[in-house]
Amino acid sequence: MKKLLLGNEALAQGAIDAGLSGVYAYPGTPSTEITEYIQRSKIAKELNIHSQWSVNEKTAMESALGMSYAGKRAMVVMKHVGLNVAADVFMNMSVSGINGGLVVVVADDPSMHSSQNEQDSRFYGKFAMVPMLEPSNQQEAYDITKYAFDLSEKYSLPVLLRMVTRLSHSRAGINVGRRIKQNDTRLPKNTTQFSLIPMYARNRYKYLVNIQSDILENSENSYFNEFIKGPNTSLGIIASGIAYNYLMENFESGKCPYPILKISQYPIPKKPIKKLFNTCKKVLVLEDGYPFIEEAISDFLGENRKVIGRLSGDIPRVGELNPDNIANALGFDIVIDENIPKVVSGRPPELCVGCGHRDLFDAINRLKTETESQQVFGDIGCYALGALPPYNSIDALIEMGASITMAKGAADAGIHPSIAIIGDSTFTHSGMTGLLNAVIEKTPITVIISDNSAIAMTGAQDSSASGRLIDICRGLGVEENHLKVITPLHKNLDENIDLIREEINYNGVSVIISQRPCVQLPKEKKDKLKEIKKVSLN
Repeated sequence: MKKLLLGNEALAQGAIDAGLSGVYAYPGTPSTEITEYIQRSKIAKELNIHSQWSVNEKTAMESALGMSYAGKRAMVVMKHVGLNVAADVFMNMSVSGINGGLVVVVADDPSMHSSQNEQDSRFYGKFAMVPMLEPSNQQEAYDITKYAFDLSEKYSLPVLLRMVTRLSHSRAGINVGRRIKQNDTRLPKNTTQFSLIPMYARNRYKYLVNIQSDILENSENSYFNEFIKGPNTSLGIIASGIAYNYLMENFESGKCPYPILKISQYPIPKKPIKKLFNTCKKVLVLEDGYPFIEEAISDFLGENRKVIGRLSGDIPRVGELNPDNIANALGFDIVIDENIPKVVSGRPPELCVGCGHRDLFDAINRLKTETESQQVFGDIGCYALGALPPYNSIDALIEMGASITMAKGAADAGIHPSIAIIGDSTFTHSGMTGLLNAVIEKTPITVIISDNSAIAMTGAQDSSASGRLIDICRGLGVEENHLKVITPLHKNLDENIDLIREEINYNGVSVIISQRPCVQLPKEKKDKLKEIKKVSLN
C-alpha cells in the first residue's frame, strides 16, 4: 500500500507498524506531527496505543522507559532542545538498558526555524554510546523506524533516531508494509539492571562498553550505510541523512561521478571511511547540523586538508545544507537569483489579532515607563514575540522555564522590579520548580503566568495546566493574598496595570495569572474551559 506522508508521518506509521504500544512526547517543532499522526490514527486507537501529551520531555522519556520495562515497545519524541530536558534519564537508561524496544526520536532544527540553537543530537547519542539512525528520505524514515525497534531489542539499548526540519516537514509517497503484533507484557528477568545503585551500575556500564565493538560492526554492515562506487576519485563524498538527497539533486542523471559513502546508521562506520580515504585525493563531508563526522575524521592540527566540509569553510558553518551550497562545494557554476518573489517575501511571526498576550504587553509597557530598572524575563511560547517590535516588552529569553529562575537571580542581585512572564504549559513543563525555589526564599519577584489554555505555539495542543494553575500555585506555597487572576482585555487595561503595580511593590513572591483562552481555540473548547475554571476558582 502507498501513502502520501510527511517525513514525520512516515516515521509515525513505521512505529505503529513496528508494534508500538505507546508514544510519549511534548510538542515542539519540528517533531510535533509524529505524535499527532498517532493520535489521529484509527489503527492506533484500535490497538490502544498510548498517545497523550506529557508534561515535559523528561516525564515523557521516563514514562517510555516504564513501558519498555514492562516489555512493550515504546517511543519518545521531542525536538533537539527537549533532549536537554530529558538528558538525565537518557544518559542513565543507556547504562540500565531497556526491555521492550525503546526509540528516542529527536528532530533537530538546522537554521533555527523555530528554535534557540542549531544543536546536533548526534553528540548526545555518541556521549550515551547508543546506536543512532538518521534517515535520508521519507521512505527511509518509515523503514528505519521499524528497524530501530529491532535494533533496540537486539542490544537491549535505547536507539536515537535523528530527524531534521526539512525531512520532517516535506512529503513523499511511502510504500507501507505489514504491521507486526505488539509485544506481550514481559517483565525483566533481572530487575537489578534497572536499579542504578553503584554496585549494579558499574556492571551495566562495563557491559555497555564491552558491546561497543559489536554495535560498530553492526553499523559497518548496515543496509542503511552504503558505499557507492564512482569513476572520478579526485573527490570522495561522505553524505549523512538528508545530505545524501541534497547531493543527488545536483545530478540529473541520478549518477554521481564521485565515490559516495552514504551514512544513516552510527557509530560512524570506520572500514568504508578508510576505503574512501585510500581511494580518493580529497574527502568532502556533507551533514546537516554540526560537523559531527568531519570532526571525527579530520586532522585537528590543520596540516592535512584532505577532509573538507564545514570546518574547512567549503560548506557554510551555520545553517541548513541545501543543493546549492553543496553544488558550490562540488565546484559547479550556479547562479542564485537573489530576488525573492513577493509571495514568499519575509513574513516575521506575529501575535494573532485579538491575542490576550497583546493586552498583557500593553500593561507591562505602561509600567515600564514608571521605572527604568524594571526587567522582564520571558520564556518559550507565543508570548516570546514580546521580545520583538512593536512590543519590546521582554528583556531576556533563554529556554523553557528560565524566566522565573532568572528573575529570581536578578532579584537576588538587587534588581527591582524583577518580572517573569511564562505561559501556562511552559509553567507546568519546567517553571514550577523555579517558583517553589522563589517561594522558599521569599524572593521579591512578580510571576505572570500568561494562561491561554493551550500549547498554542505548536498547534494549540491541550495544556497540562488547564484548570490547575491556582491549585498548583497554592500547593507551592504562594500566599493567597498575592495570587491574583486578571483578564487581559483593553477595557481592563487600567485596572490590570494597578493590580500588577501593587504586586510588583510586594516584598515577596506574587503570582498573577493572566487568563484568556487562545483566539484559535474553537468555541466548544472555550466553553469547556470556562466550566473548568469556575470549579478551580471555587
